[in-house]
Amino acid sequence: MSEGVLPVRIRKILLAGLALGPVAAPASAETLREALIKAYKTNPTLEAQRANLRATDEGVPIARSSALPNISLQTNYAELFQNANNAFVVPQRALQSNGQATVPLYSGGQVKNSIKAAEDRVLAGRATLRGTEADLFTNTVGAYMDVIRDQAVVALNEQNIRVLEVNLQASRDRFQVGDLTRTDVAQSEARLSLAQSQLQQAQARLIASRETYIRVIGSPPGDLEPPPPLPGLPRDPDSAVQIALQDSPTLQAARKNVDATKYDVRVARAARLPQLGAFVNSGYFNYLGSLSSPFGANIPQSGINAQGGLQLTIPLYQGGQPAARIRQAQAREGVAQEQLTDSERGVVAQVRSAFAFYRGALEVIESATAAVNANKLSLEGVRAENGVGNRTVIEVLNAEQELLNSQVTLVTARRDAYVAGFAVLAAMGHAEAKDLGLDGDMPLYDPVINYRRVRNNISDWAGERSPKPVAPTTSNTPAQDAKVTRSPAAAGPGN
Repeated sequence: MSEGVLPVRIRKILLAGLALGPVAAPASAETLREALIKAYKTNPTLEAQRANLRATDEGVPIARSSALPNISLQTNYAELFQNANNAFVVPQRALQSNGQATVPLYSGGQVKNSIKAAEDRVLAGRATLRGTEADLFTNTVGAYMDVIRDQAVVALNEQNIRVLEVNLQASRDRFQVGDLTRTDVAQSEARLSLAQSQLQQAQARLIASRETYIRVIGSPPGDLEPPPPLPGLPRDPDSAVQIALQDSPTLQAARKNVDATKYDVRVARAARLPQLGAFVNSGYFNYLGSLSSPFGANIPQSGINAQGGLQLTIPLYQGGQPAARIRQAQAREGVAQEQLTDSERGVVAQVRSAFAFYRGALEVIESATAAVNANKLSLEGVRAENGVGNRTVIEVLNAEQELLNSQVTLVTARRDAYVAGFAVLAAMGHAEAKDLGLDGDMPLYDPVINYRRVRNNISDWAGERSPKPVAPTTSNTPAQDAKVTRSPAAAGPGN
């Protein structure tokens, strides 16, 4: 296939419906767009990743808290049960309260670099969320197309059984008049039994596909419309790879993780630097009238003390801990760098593989379409020749089986082409809700909103409600069956 011809051929094949041919879907049928919206709103994997990102957002205010004042209050009440022999002025009871406020002034860059590392991890988390969203949509498209394919295969097998039943009855009638032998009837019976077992297998696959659809999308599939054409497919795999290297959320997350580990190394190095802080201490004591003197002196029963100043800490020796933490952080930076390379390799392989499957499926569609047309003509000819005695019954049965096989191949290739094409978009980073235009039908989840809400929150008592499940359970959905509501003609071209 020449590269210049590919885009025109793609458009023609995709516009043909990719799974159901030119047959119009009923007005009440569910569209792929509706399935994507349902998955976006209710899928537990996506909801879990959003919650995981919200947890990552909290890393920024946690890191920033180290630069803010720390205020504490401690209160003690004590009863003295036994006085020392040499104690002349001892209270029987005492109430003490001490308050302390410390303000870090310089920490060697620990706070600054910790905040930057946390911010990079937030950006990595957002990219990971984008990747989860693209993976979900890829699974949604796969589940959607699997149901369409398996419905078509079931319909083809049902139609094949009806044809074989007619053939068997005709063979029996001709056997009664002596036109065929018992062997011909047995061959027809065997082929019908084989077709019935193939139908049962196809029905089992359809039930499994429908159950997978429920797991991914959250509700049972109804009549599914043919999917729309895929947007923005590249001309060749090299173009797709270049786009993916820039836009892939997997790579963007890996790059931000590398950046975060660089700041972690700086945080570890800061542990060897001096730290400066300001402090204020204040205390209150009250002996609750229990302090007395054997000399009759009037001793104050309560009082207040306060002090303030600067505290400079200069690390001299810490048992080798700072150097070990630096080496540890550098090793983790190395891990992140290798993971980036691994992610890049994975994205390149994923794009090229998906593109190869996509282009291969298009070729299969062309050859299968030609095979369906040729097998149709062949079957008509074999049937006509059988009527005049030039073909045997087994030749007719073989021609019917070959037509069925080519029809199933065509339906499967259409499914494979669409799913592989969407996988190319996902690997490129162009299969998210905005890319698919879903923002016109619903408000999209904006991770920045939560980040802005918590980034500068310095309250210790900011109330948060306990989380509740967002994704609905599917335990109350009915068990799926293999019933196909459309006519067999809707199963695909060539019927």
